Amino acid sequence: MAEAEDRESLLGSNRDRSSSTDSRRRHNPFMSFRNRERWSNYPPTMYPRTRTEAVKRAHGDEGSLTRDVENSRDNDENEITIDNEQSIPEKLLSARFESLDYDICENVLYQREEKQKTTKGIIRMEVARWFVSLVIGVLTGLVAAFIDVMVEKCSSLKYSYVKNYVDSCVDNHCLYVPFLMWIGFNAGICMVGAIITAYGEPVAAGSGIPQIKCYLNGIKIPHVVRFKTLVCKVVGVVCAVAGGLAVGKEGPMIHSGAVIAAGVSQGRSTSFNLDFKIFEYFRTDTEKRDFVSGGAAAGVAAAFGAPVGGVLFALEEGASFWNQGLTWRIFFASMTSTFTLNIVQSYVKGHAWDLSSPGLINFGKFDNTQYSGFEIPIFLIMGVIGGLLGALFNQINYKLTVYRMRFIQKKWKQVLEAMIVAAMTGLLGYISIYFNNDCEPMKGSGDGEPVQFFCQDGYYSSTASIFFQTPEASVKNLFHEDIGSYNIETLGFYTLGYFLLACWTYGLSVPSGLFIPSLLIGAAWGRMFGILLQFLLPHADWADPGKYALIGAAAQLGGIVRMTISLTVIVVEATGNVTFGLPIMIVLMVAKWVGDFFNEGIYDMHVHLQGVPILGWEPPDMSANISATEVMSHPVTVFRSVESVGRIMDLLKKETHNGYPVVDDYSPDRCIRRGLMYESFGTFEGMILRSQLIMLIKFKVFNENPDINSLQTTLKSVDFRDAYPRYPPIQLINVTPQEREMTIDLRPFMNPAPYTVTNSASLPRIFKLFRALGLRHVIVINNEHQVIGMVTRKDLARYKIWRHRGQISMEELLISHS
Repeated sequence: MAEAEDRESLLGSNRDRSSSTDSRRRHNPFMSFRNRERWSNYPPTMYPRTRTEAVKRAHGDEGSLTRDVENSRDNDENEITIDNEQSIPEKLLSARFESLDYDICENVLYQREEKQKTTKGIIRMEVARWFVSLVIGVLTGLVAAFIDVMVEKCSSLKYSYVKNYVDSCVDNHCLYVPFLMWIGFNAGICMVGAIITAYGEPVAAGSGIPQIKCYLNGIKIPHVVRFKTLVCKVVGVVCAVAGGLAVGKEGPMIHSGAVIAAGVSQGRSTSFNLDFKIFEYFRTDTEKRDFVSGGAAAGVAAAFGAPVGGVLFALEEGASFWNQGLTWRIFFASMTSTFTLNIVQSYVKGHAWDLSSPGLINFGKFDNTQYSGFEIPIFLIMGVIGGLLGALFNQINYKLTVYRMRFIQKKWKQVLEAMIVAAMTGLLGYISIYFNNDCEPMKGSGDGEPVQFFCQDGYYSSTASIFFQTPEASVKNLFHEDIGSYNIETLGFYTLGYFLLACWTYGLSVPSGLFIPSLLIGAAWGRMFGILLQFLLPHADWADPGKYALIGAAAQLGGIVRMTISLTVIVVEATGNVTFGLPIMIVLMVAKWVGDFFNEGIYDMHVHLQGVPILGWEPPDMSANISATEVMSHPVTVFRSVESVGRIMDLLKKETHNGYPVVDDYSPDRCIRRGLMYESFGTFEGMILRSQLIMLIKFKVFNENPDINSLQTTLKSVDFRDAYPRYPPIQLINVTPQEREMTIDLRPFMNPAPYTVTNSASLPRIFKLFRALGLRHVIVINNEHQVIGMVTRKDLARYKIWRHRGQISMEELLISHS
């Protein structure tokens, strides 16, 4: 009873409409709860629910859980709606996300196309792949250059106006004028970016890294790689950075590169209804995914001037599987992106072909900075601090994100929140400058124009120098300013204020990167750490504040995002000093370990809050004794080898699943009778996709069609790829009553050799198939080769392992379709 009450409070009160459901539950007949003992150490709310309760098929799901009979909805306990106000967001999986099809359909059409390939055609296709990689790199570099130029122009214009009024109002006692100007500039510019994002394309909000990570993992995120998203991303990030928000432009570049890659590789634009009739062979999920990997890597390379780091980022954070040829093409795209940006920036800065600015951010040179072996324990301590602060950052942002999901869903509220945060950012900066009169000699003013404020002639306000420039310039100043340029009070207040602002900002309805805010926070407390060492050890000439600012920046970034390999290489490439590879790697690893003790990385946290069924690198622990019959969906909707058009139309309109087994020895009249469920659904023959069925009906490939022989001869795989990725809905396909009585032979078009497992296969084995091969469906068959169930990504993703404060627990997530 206690378990039922806990479950009822989680799921809400929508079961009133089916009060008699409990007496008519339809369970998976193969589900065994012999594993209950395994869960006895966990609270009742963490017990695995019944199979039918835990696996609720909804819109967009690719499985084949049937509602094959009229009254199955009444009989199914799954017919519930998750109450967002009462549910725990990260304990739910959203059914609106579909999987990508990486498995090749080796049907008759595919085999015919492969036989017609020639050596010339294969070479042409490989050259096309390299050409597309080149274009991706060039366009990503140009977009990065455009963003950089626009941010610099807008920011310099804003700060020059405010600075002029500050200089004139110090003596005239009208400092409220530049204060209001600063607040107005920030709020106004951010309002433009928030409106474009909230009303134009909401998926453009944030850095886009979690979305691209999910896409490369095999999940189709709606609108994530559309041209409209790119436009909103570029314009929005310019407004967000120029508006003074605690964001960076580097993270959104990864998303921008991925969008560019997805568009270029298809040879057409579905947004503008343009088809250039090129790269038609690349119009599959497999090819598109590979190019998106290259675009993401090119974005990293353009952002940080780190082509190798870009390749490792695509490997570590995204792609499901890898090969040598793909690695070379991704590296080529990354190098091209860096080189293109470098050339454009050399012309913008008036030094043509001076290729010394490979990325949007330049950490500067650390050639004269050294470290000793006895400093490694100090770096370890800084790694611990970075992990603790990163865990705190992620926890605060998690609470804010949950609040936004519940109470800030209207678009005008999202725009208003962005304006409020922009105004508060300006307010914090102004208060910091006004009350912290940290005056330093003019020699250490940095690259930007110094702001004198209340300082006497020959001095400038070091606090103002941090706020009156772009975040990238502030990071560079914290790394390379002379000793004594900042005092502890300035750095301490800046660390605290910017930490809270960055927590509040990430998740707003504006494009926003998290790399630069993390680096700024870490550089500020890292430099403060170095100053404290100098104070405690006045004769220690090795205690360089700039060096510790770099280590603190890496520790803070690692504590928040929890990346190790790629982040180490990115920071090393950005600094241009490979000798710092060891300490950077140490602090990143320690920060990750410490942070993971409390919670997960912020990108993974936002992925789970959105309910995305992402699969990790390894199968869940404690899952080896879970068999396929406990994981699979059952019963299954199947089609016969020769199926009637009417039944296909009815089932496609009734269900939204994307894959169906094709069987023999099956009669649709066999249905689920009350109290009895048939265990199998015919002898397995192959797999047919929803998109294939729709195109077959659209082309009228009916056995009774007089032109059936010519249709089967002339129909090619390109005819199916031509509608990719937006296949027409079945509701728009018209058939006459006479055509409904006709039949379709599915055997030439189905995949005759999809991946299958037996009913005794374990969850880890099925998981490795999905993760390594990028599968969308796996058919479960019995010893007689008969279909008994189907496993999809959501069936695996719902088994979740939680690691918190050294404890490991496992639970089954519910699937929400709200």
